[in-house]
Amino acid sequence: MPAFPAFPGAAREAVRDEVLRANLRNATHTIRDKRARAVAELADWDRLRAAGKAVKDHTLRHLDRYLLQLEAAVTAAGGTVHWAADADEANRIVTDLVRATGEREIVKVKSMATQEIGLNEALEAAGIAAYETDLAELIVQLGHDRPSHILVPAIHRNRAEIRDIFRAEMGNWGRPAPEPLDDDPRELAEAARLHLREKFLRAKVAVSGANFMVAETGTLVVFESEGNGRMCLTLPETLISVVGIEKVVPTFRDLEIFLQTLPRSSTAERMNPYTTMWTGLGPSRGANGDGPSAFHLVLLDNGRTDTLADETGRQALRCIRCSACLNVCPVYERAGGHAYGSVYPGPIGAILSPQLRGTGSAIDASLPYASTLCGACYEVCPVAIDIPEVLVHLRERVAQGGPVTRDGIRVRIRPAHGHTAERAAMRAARLLLDHPGALRAGERLLARARRLAPRRLPGPGRAWTDSRELPSVPAESFRDWWARERGNPQ
Repeated sequence: MPAFPAFPGAAREAVRDEVLRANLRNATHTIRDKRARAVAELADWDRLRAAGKAVKDHTLRHLDRYLLQLEAAVTAAGGTVHWAADADEANRIVTDLVRATGEREIVKVKSMATQEIGLNEALEAAGIAAYETDLAELIVQLGHDRPSHILVPAIHRNRAEIRDIFRAEMGNWGRPAPEPLDDDPRELAEAARLHLREKFLRAKVAVSGANFMVAETGTLVVFESEGNGRMCLTLPETLISVVGIEKVVPTFRDLEIFLQTLPRSSTAERMNPYTTMWTGLGPSRGANGDGPSAFHLVLLDNGRTDTLADETGRQALRCIRCSACLNVCPVYERAGGHAYGSVYPGPIGAILSPQLRGTGSAIDASLPYASTLCGACYEVCPVAIDIPEVLVHLRERVAQGGPVTRDGIRVRIRPAHGHTAERAAMRAARLLLDHPGALRAGERLLARARRLAPRRLPGPGRAWTDSRELPSVPAESFRDWWARERGNPQ
């Protein structure tokens, strides 16, 4: 993983970018308002949310059984299953599969998993060109940029910036942008369509992810809005799908829940324009039918089993990548996705990345603090991930250290650097709360000295009061008020 600065430094730089702030504000407000209207159409949304949570929790508790069932079903349908413990192994498997075809270029369906493992860079190092076909991913790739949003990777770009990228870079990757090219969305979309059409018709190998995998039938499912996924999943001769092991669901019937919740919670659509399902090669696939003649499924762990071992943190694996939490997060709206230093930005990235990668780096140790704990992310999550709970849990891990699972082994990690004052404050608070008499004495002393309370905190607390008012000290403690009004507390 490239070295990224800790979140506070990266965010401080991002909030100074007025164009970025405007792009993010306009996009996130539009998406979340549309989502709210789409969700409000369903009277049983809360029950769907609870059902999705239940299905995901059940699957995670029995993940070993469902993964073996999935492997058997995919194999019986003519596919080949590969197991990848980490990013290096997954990249090696995919690279070898592409090399075996003799091809030197591939087309890709938008995939968080392949971004997570750095597949494009691994293929490039092996002399294989990977072309993104999702419009937003294409913008990011042509701009030599990084994704900044789960659903809309180029959310930080406006139309004028996209026009300039197309003009400057399309010719270096294939068919040039038409001249003249304006920043009208229809012209930009047409330029991308013409550029990508050449890739679709020439490519012999495609790489995809999947939104869901059905253990019962071996079916993989991709939700998308543009049709590029359908082209990648049907035209090439070889299809390679890299999918995180948490994406499995037990039965085909379980998809009914997510067919309703994922489109509404992500793109605010009642149903995806394109929902593509395939089961191995199937009766109409292969040499005498439509679709690829070879299908490979790479099941990716890359820290997921370690995350599963954490009873509190494992709920992050319920995520269906809808991005609703990003669009309501006040921190993401101001800092943008790049500040998170991960393919998974926003609230879900703040709890998922430190678990998949560990908290050893400065960026991963800082991510659990990239939140106000306002709870808006939990309220909109279609599978009820309690992100604030996991954030607090991970903050404790960063500040205190303790037992965690790494590569399947239970180890004890040391506290992250820079949290000495926090640990001292927590120990002092614990000591005080364990001794009620000392707590009452401290409260009374503080109340009597309330006029001496500073307006700003010194030392490490200065950063907090730079942007907030220090609450005034009340004239008496709650205990004293209760005793005066209601009698002695029990």
